[in-house]
Amino acid sequence: MLNDVMTRDHTASIRAGLYASAGSVLAALGPRYTGELKLAFPDVDPGYRIFGYNILCQMKMPRKKAGGLILPDESKDVEKFRTQAALVRAMGPSSFHRRDTLEPWPEGAWCIPGMFVRVPMYGGDRFEVDVMVGGQKEQVLFALFKDTDLIAERIGDPLSTKTS
Repeated sequence: MLNDVMTRDHTASIRAGLYASAGSVLAALGPRYTGELKLAFPDVDPGYRIFGYNILCQMKMPRKKAGGLILPDESKDVEKFRTQAALVRAMGPSSFHRRDTLEPWPEGAWCIPGMFVRVPMYGGDRFEVDVMVGGQKEQVLFALFKDTDLIAERIGDPLSTKTS
């Protein structure tokens, strides 16, 4: 009985827009989702529905090679956790709305799913999801950010973003 009520309430909440699920990268990027972008942003289900004003970002995967040389795991780990290039995968229903009235911000949303953004290097609630990439087990890094913490939209090639 209680489970039926919880399921009904949960379903009603989803329909009311209280949660936001991440769509596929292919659906978000369409024909732009090719070669290098597939390697940098594998199409992985993060496994979360987003609440409130949080933005779910998929962080760029580290390069495996630099100048033809295979990078050691330590270099890839440093690059993975220092990256600031991200793909917006989902937005909570309160994102870019006033916290007290839930009215949309006058300037509108700063981003939408499928947009590449720059995020704080050490911010956000970060987590990894295991995936098979090229026959090898890899960890795809995701992060939840407050809508106000996003830094900028990435214009041009998102793979050219370098962290100093």
